[in-house]
Amino acid sequence: MKLTVIGAGNMGGALIKGWAKSGKVSSITVADKNEALLAQFKNEYPVLNTTTDNIEAVKDADVIVLVVKPWLMKLVIAEVKPYLNLGKQIIVSDAANFTTGMLAEELGQAGQYFYVIPNIAAEFGASMSFIAKGEAATAESLATVDELYKIDGDTLVVTENLVGPGMMMASCGIAYVMRYIRAQMEGGCEMGFYPQQAKQIALQTMQGAVSLLKETGWHPEEAIDKVTTPGGVTIKGLNELDHSGFNSAVIRSLKAGLK
Repeated sequence: MKLTVIGAGNMGGALIKGWAKSGKVSSITVADKNEALLAQFKNEYPVLNTTTDNIEAVKDADVIVLVVKPWLMKLVIAEVKPYLNLGKQIIVSDAANFTTGMLAEELGQAGQYFYVIPNIAAEFGASMSFIAKGEAATAESLATVDELYKIDGDTLVVTENLVGPGMMMASCGIAYVMRYIRAQMEGGCEMGFYPQQAKQIALQTMQGAVSLLKETGWHPEEAIDKVTTPGGVTIKGLNELDHSGFNSAVIRSLKAGLK
């Protein structure tokens, strides 16, 4: 597969690093206007082809992933449009709210278009990516895109209207999880642990919770029941979270970006 990624910022960079580390993509070309950034990528991953020329980058590519800011998408598409082979190439929008319909509108014809939202854990093969295919996209193209993003973590193929909610849960949601970890660290410090110790405890606790649910298939409430005894300390802490509106705050944070 000849893969081209246009945009090497935080999200694009995470995807690129994950794909480069895997060794599973035969050819990766990275296009960005920042020469210093490209030099860093080339130094760290010599296997990458780098260029500041978007037009050269898209020629002969099998899959083109656009990971630029949403307001730059139309400019980038207009620049490369005359040089695309829409009969053969797969075009992926990784820009928030830039859908397959918008790709079709800007490119002027039907094609193998996809709207995908991953998260920055892609660098470590731990992303949660949501994949929606355009109306004309084939099952074969979908399999190609799904396989590509599976290199960087878990994937879920959804209808396009669920990509936004997925983004709130997994892409924005990763920041919300970080806030919980920070709060747990601050509580640990208040109770007497050094910051690094509190971080170690918080991270391992989070890892343990995730591993427990993945390995057992339990609903979270089943796991909670295993550590909650009548009159014990766990139920007191859980009730305090409920009194403070924890569940409501989480749900509201997830829905806030959809308004």
